[in-house]
Amino acid sequence: MSEIKLAAETRTEFGKGAARRIRRANNIPAVLYGHGTDPVHVTLPGHQTMLAVRNTNALLELSIDGRTELAVVKDVQRHPWRPEIEHIDLLLVKKGEKIAVDITVNITGESAAGTIHLVESQTLSVEAEATHIPESIEVSIEGLEAGANVTAGDVELPKGVSLLTEADHVVVLVTEPRGEAAESAESAEEPAAASAE
Repeated sequence: MSEIKLAAETRTEFGKGAARRIRRANNIPAVLYGHGTDPVHVTLPGHQTMLAVRNTNALLELSIDGRTELAVVKDVQRHPWRPEIEHIDLLLVKKGEKIAVDITVNITGESAAGTIHLVESQTLSVEAEATHIPESIEVSIEGLEAGANVTAGDVELPKGVSLLTEADHVVVLVTEPRGEAAESAESAEEPAAASAE
């Protein structure tokens, strides 16, 4: 993932009133922490930042008071109903440094006919280089039969990424449909059987 460049400004005003004024000016209050340093309170440009944080674990190159810092988005606090970011927590990182992150799981392929799959984990915890965090991890269920499952240890991780989630943790479970889903599957098979006769 390439760095997203943002111009940040340090801020000296704190509290709800200051945060509201920052947001009214179409900016976002944020705090930058890590590497044993004191937290740095900054203001980020609203629109550019909203686009940047669409990417999970976005890597930001921040220009602050004439210096450049690399940071990963760790937490985004959103307004309960308005499409507005209220605050962002950023983790200071360095090139080559490994950090713990949660990566989104993408399911690919189709399980065997007559089965459904249940996603038990939407994310996996991994350790990766701060500048090489994968955007997502693909988990294939192609051809898996009912009763099969894919554990975290079964997932193929990109080079340089190591698993932090327990290896026996179930990510996807393949099963037979129950209840209404099973009935609709059976009713779909009945006309086919009748026409075959």
